[in-house]
Amino acid sequence: MESKRQQKFSRQIQKDLSEIFQKEMRSSFGNAFITITEVKVSPDLAIARLYLSFMLTNDKAGLLHDIKEKSKQIRSILANKIRHQVRIIPELEFFLDETAEYAAKMDALISGLDIPPLKEGEKIELDD
Repeated sequence: MESKRQQKFSRQIQKDLSEIFQKEMRSSFGNAFITITEVKVSPDLAIARLYLSFMLTNDKAGLLHDIKEKSKQIRSILANKIRHQVRIIPELEFFLDETAEYAAKMDALISGLDIPPLKEGEKIELDD
């Protein structure tokens, strides 16, 4: 369970890094649309785990690798934005958030099921 301080810090990092990815570094990553879906911060605020979702790119693993390689540069830009608000600039760890792909896969599986309609007067039997 995250403390209010961690939650507030997470929201601030998410907001500022979103701006960095969309404005300042967009061309560095081939104009891919990068969304920060979740930020988890350690209790001492020294490590931030960022879960990213990508659009307009075919090579998600390659893009994640590029972001990890530029993490020091990203952290430096973040430090310039939040240096007056926080004491610690967290180390950034990036992970691919695959929830959207998983949801699309499950949706495709469910929509592909062939479930015949109930006949008139027929009831569904549930096993207890």
